[in-house]
Amino acid sequence: MDKYIYDERNGLWYELQGDYYIPCLTLPTEEERPIGIWGQQHRRYLKEHKKAAYTMLLTNGKLNSYLADIDKQAEEMFSRLVKQLAEREGMTEALKAENQMLLIGRMANIRNRAMEIVNADLIFA
Repeated sequence: MDKYIYDERNGLWYELQGDYYIPCLTLPTEEERPIGIWGQQHRRYLKEHKKAAYTMLLTNGKLNSYLADIDKQAEEMFSRLVKQLAEREGMTEALKAENQMLLIGRMANIRNRAMEIVNADLIFA
């Protein structure tokens, strides 16, 4: 028996594994882009809760670029929200000079709220 055979009907190559011919399938190559924490969280969410979407993106070779785009959008949204919330709540240099511990506590609260908004709107949606 031949090690490899080609099926003209479907255009696939098959490799002999034991007594069976298994199709030689490969995933399309995609550009490697760095994925930050937001993209990693979204990948985990897709794997656990949206398996069909995850598989479709993976097999189409678009998962990495999709996650990198989500990561970029989430980071921009987070930064914008922190800035807007800080301005709305009066986080100023004067407060920083008067009471740094109060400023640190309020900024931590603002960052946590911004993180929850980003998670709800982009990452776990």
